[in-house]
Amino acid sequence: MSTIADLRLPAADSVLATAFERAPEATFELESSVSKTRPSLWVAGVDRETATDAFEADPSVDEADLLVETGSRLLYDVTFTEGTGTTRLWDDLLANGGSLLEARASDGWWQVTVRYRDRDALCDAYDRLVDRGINADLRRVTDVTDVDDHETRLTPEQQEALEAALEYGYFEIPRGVSMEELAEELGISHQALSERFRRAYETLVDAELQPPGERSRLE
Repeated sequence: MSTIADLRLPAADSVLATAFERAPEATFELESSVSKTRPSLWVAGVDRETATDAFEADPSVDEADLLVETGSRLLYDVTFTEGTGTTRLWDDLLANGGSLLEARASDGWWQVTVRYRDRDALCDAYDRLVDRGINADLRRVTDVTDVDDHETRLTPEQQEALEAALEYGYFEIPRGVSMEELAEELGISHQALSERFRRAYETLVDAELQPPGERSRLE
């Protein structure tokens, strides 16, 4: 049985505190599929100049290179100063085999979803955050039984994507494979794989992980 935890972490104690001060309307979302070694961040809610200025003002950021600009979002490759930034945060969260499923930040808070092998591993990670002075808020904890013990509600395509991601190290930090490379292995587009992941995460959190009694009432 593994454990999935949703945590809320203040940016002031963890990552991009100054960037949030300079761009309080910004939303940041981790997207490491572009680079295996440098974290990439989607930025929404602010324009290019504001986002760039926010990164430049943050002492934890050495460099932020704009990779993609769309009508609503900006994608930056970010290099953090040694011993700071997302790398150190993930070291605390993901030690002992934790897998990062999602990380988003808005209004000065990081919302992260992490899968652990069991509750003991989650407790160890939480203790590490507290020892660092991070006021971590554990919002939700769900124990996941083995697939053989219940009927999965993932589609075959979603399950295939998740199994391939685990096999090729997509959930590791740094990534063992980029999303583009994983999509190529599966013979689908980057956009199609991203959509499969998002729908699979939603299914796991909002449906698959509900207690059996609650799940039956929802169906």
